[in-house]
Parts: sequence; C-alpha cells; structure tokens
Amino acid sequence: MAKLYITLTKSLANQSKSHLATIAALGLKKIGQTVEQEDNPAMRGMVRRVAHLVSCEETAEGSET
Repeated sequence: MAKLYITLTKSLANQSKSHLATIAALGLKKIGQTVEQEDNPAMRGMVRRVAHLVSCEETAEGSET
C-alpha cells in the first residue's frame, strides 16, 4: 500500500482552529517535522485542506514476497 510523507513547511501562527486541529490530527507539531501516513481518502482530504501549510510526497511500496 502507498504511503504519504507529510512535512509541515509553514508556521501555524494566525491559522484557524480547524486548520490547527487538522495539523494535529495529521501528527505534526513543529516546522520541518515529517510524518508517514497511509494513503487513503481521509488523509488526502486532510492534506488538501491544509495544502498551503504542508508539503506531501507519495511513495509506492513494493509487494513483500
């Protein structure tokens, strides 16, 4: 299954409460911090909502046999 690497790139100062909650739900706390999340529609929606604050990189994992 594919993974998303999400990095917080901008400051959270003066952001709305909903954006702060979305960033927290993604598991991000500091600028420059990167988290690895499963690629699913819920994660894609959260990243899209705060796209101006984060950068996202998609990686495809090979089959493990």
